Amino acid sequence: MPYSESLQHQPLILASSSPFRRELLSRLGVEFSSMSPDIDEGILRDEPPERLVTRLAESKAREVAKDHKGALVIGSDQVAVVDGAIMGKPGGHQQAVEQLISVSGKRVSFLTGLCLLNSETGHIQLCCEPFHVIFRVLQKSEIENYLLKEKPYNCAGSFKSEGLGISLFERLEGEDPNALIGLPLIRLIAMLRNEGLDVLAE
Repeated sequence: MPYSESLQHQPLILASSSPFRRELLSRLGVEFSSMSPDIDEGILRDEPPERLVTRLAESKAREVAKDHKGALVIGSDQVAVVDGAIMGKPGGHQQAVEQLISVSGKRVSFLTGLCLLNSETGHIQLCCEPFHVIFRVLQKSEIENYLLKEKPYNCAGSFKSEGLGISLFERLEGEDPNALIGLPLIRLIAMLRNEGLDVLAE
């Protein structure tokens, strides 16, 4: 797929190794490359989750941009928040069981930080996109069966909404369901347009 006219001199780079974000970005039909930034993703003391995800999204974009002058660099980061506390990736089966038990019947907010950095001009666009999941009351057997089938152990919240995880929900609330997977495409398309890249242009 050739670059659009606006990107012949300005490559698009996704600062992420996430296969989910790569798949989402590929839906826009634009040529891009992806690389994993090496940054400290630790939480600062008393840092609100909204500030955390925007700071990390910007840090990822800036880290990749250092070696790619003249590129448009996309950074993104996401956390799940329940009862005011950040939920990380479970990493294993038992932790995932505990996470899903803890969110049964509750509303969980997924906050996605999005950054678009023009490394040629230094212009930066930054936002936090919320999306909310209301879980139905889950039985322990349902949790076990779901986890054994899908094994979402590298996903914040212990589910894959693009897969069988949809069966765990009562309803979804938000402007862009892509944000739940990790890349809010509606906001990203607007950011790209601000930099002269229209994904619908010939």
